[in-house]
Amino acid sequence: MIKPTDSEMEILQVLWEKGQSSVREVYETLDKKKVGYTAILKLMQIMHDKGMVVRDTSSKTHQYKAALEKEHTQGQFLDKMIDAVYNGSTARLVMQALGNDRASRQELEEIKEFLKNLEENK
Repeated sequence: MIKPTDSEMEILQVLWEKGQSSVREVYETLDKKKVGYTAILKLMQIMHDKGMVVRDTSSKTHQYKAALEKEHTQGQFLDKMIDAVYNGSTARLVMQALGNDRASRQELEEIKEFLKNLEENK
């Protein structure tokens, strides 16, 4: 089981969003003040060695794409966070997330519909 670091996860987020991208494209998408181009390049090379990304070297500018499935990887991170931060309580996570006033009305409606469907299918 491959567990990306926080920095690797940021790169994967870009690749999941944009699809196949060069190091330059990933660098330009990320906060450039936070990390330099060569650091992104090195990290993506390490990610390739770990099997997290695949690299197409058929052109001068190498192209990378995520080798890890987005939903599975996000699920691993979420499970780890729930265990570490919320002592395994999904309810605490949800209440904290909804209690911070960041969810829009539309998101709250989607959550209500999701919960309704969960109850109906049990």
